[in-house]
Amino acid sequence: MSQNYLSKETNEVTVNRWIASLKEFKHLKNVTFCGMLAAIAIILGYVATFNIGNYIRIGFSGLPNQIVDYLFGPAVGAIFGAALDVIKWFLKPTGDFFPGFTISAALGGIIYGYAFYKKNITIVRVLVAQLIVKVFVNICLNSIWLKLLYGQALLAMLPGRIISNSVMLPIDTFITFVMLKAIDKTIRPMFR
Repeated sequence: MSQNYLSKETNEVTVNRWIASLKEFKHLKNVTFCGMLAAIAIILGYVATFNIGNYIRIGFSGLPNQIVDYLFGPAVGAIFGAALDVIKWFLKPTGDFFPGFTISAALGGIIYGYAFYKKNITIVRVLVAQLIVKVFVNICLNSIWLKLLYGQALLAMLPGRIISNSVMLPIDTFITFVMLKAIDKTIRPMFR
């Protein structure tokens, strides 16, 4: 009986967080702030992204996405991530457009949104969110998308992708934690 109640309560919290996130779009300052962060993400994509071969990309253009996910939640994060993926491709097409990467960007927004939105930011919370995104989105899904798009052997590209995501995990965790703590003290009060 208590298990059924817990499941119902968890579903209500999930739905409420999604709806609360969608309501963030009602405020013009939120939409404007998202636009400014999109511009920053695009600039970071040009100046702070390094390609190692054809299938490994290390960069920091995802940091503005995580700020949006933290401030505005999973629904806004998913829309922001997907829209920004398409915009970035139109501005600087790197290969053929493939909607799988847009799905990955939206899923990243959902994962970070549920992990960070209206939550106390701890290093463990950031590490777990980063780990989930790196394993399921970056390594698994994006490798499948690359296989479908370019027909490359999945097992041949996995070691490099695993190594790059493993190296970036502690770096991204630290940067995201410090950044979100700073955002919590400086910018977040403007959006309450």
